[in-house]
Amino acid sequence: MPDISNRGRQMPASPIRKLAPLSDAAKARGIKVYHLNIGQPDLPTPASALNAIRDMDRATLEYSPSDGYRFYRENLVKYYASFDIDVTADEIIVTAGGSEAVLYAFMACLNPGDEIIVPEPAYANYMAFAISAGAVIRTVPSTMETGFALPAIGEFEKLINDRTKGILICNPNNPTGYVYTREEMEKIRDLVEKYDLYLFSDEVYREFIYNGTPYFSACHLKGIEEHVVLIDSVSKRYSECGIRIGCLITKNRALHDTVMKFCQARLSPPLIGQIAANASLDAGEQYMNETFLEYKNRRDFLIERLNAIPGVYSPKPEGAFYTLARLPVEDADAFCTWCLSDFSYDRQTVFMAPASGFYVTPGLGRDEVRIAYVLNNEEMDRALTVLEKALQAYPHTKK
Repeated sequence: MPDISNRGRQMPASPIRKLAPLSDAAKARGIKVYHLNIGQPDLPTPASALNAIRDMDRATLEYSPSDGYRFYRENLVKYYASFDIDVTADEIIVTAGGSEAVLYAFMACLNPGDEIIVPEPAYANYMAFAISAGAVIRTVPSTMETGFALPAIGEFEKLINDRTKGILICNPNNPTGYVYTREEMEKIRDLVEKYDLYLFSDEVYREFIYNGTPYFSACHLKGIEEHVVLIDSVSKRYSECGIRIGCLITKNRALHDTVMKFCQARLSPPLIGQIAANASLDAGEQYMNETFLEYKNRRDFLIERLNAIPGVYSPKPEGAFYTLARLPVEDADAFCTWCLSDFSYDRQTVFMAPASGFYVTPGLGRDEVRIAYVLNNEEMDRALTVLEKALQAYPHTKK
């Protein structure tokens, strides 16, 4: 039988989705599963987007341009201007979600064997996209004790060698919820400029910063404009994960034109998704404010309730809608598996993402889970009761 590729063997299973078959099996047994594992918002998609889909008057669902419809890109220019990001429609490439933007950025910027430096824990799919490009992720660990603040810049510099091509950050961060300050971003800028690196900046959670820290984009950094690759998506801010619309922004024309070759090879981004995403720009200030306040309220409820469970600790995230929690177990992968396969309380259980999958360094995150606060507080309260009961019943809980 033919062999599987080395790339396929190296590709990690998603810590967010790998336990889904156990969740499905639990549901088949009549168990209610509280999904804390995935950043799938439960808030309503803007009515303007849904109406745009319902009111479509087209005889043919055609290919769109490979870089996306110009009308949408021009409207995105106005959206970014509201955050003091100066960009033109010709510097925006519409992609099939933020995931495709990251993948194409890596494919266009990195040769096989090239390295990028990433603070860990980090969004697990970055590792998968690097493997797809034949690149290597080098990590600088951040710690729960500091709230996952940016590690000392000297730790980044220790990793830089002749194969280093870039630094990747997520701000606000998934999975930690940390928000990088202007001062931290300027330290990264100095490193990017000194060593002539790319700066890949995933900023899909910019609307969700709860601590009053002003949003500071990589696009605000002076002197490295052609080094910056901004990654964005509508999935989270508009509860539109399923329409698969994101974008890649760069002022580097050679990089733009290279990314376009990959875009042309895949033909076009989703037609209906662009129509919905464009209409979402009319969602209005009230929609965004209500969404922001709901997630902030959920965060406050979750952290207080979570830290009241014996042996559990989570720092208070400053943005996005995730937190990492330390549990009184030695192996969170085994615990999360057990919750779905062997445990229920009042015919309920919880589905969490083991945090080890968000680290590259072996051994880190083994007693941690990522929790997405995408349930309302009533549901979250029940889920955390189930989590507390599970920790009481688990044979390997630390006393």
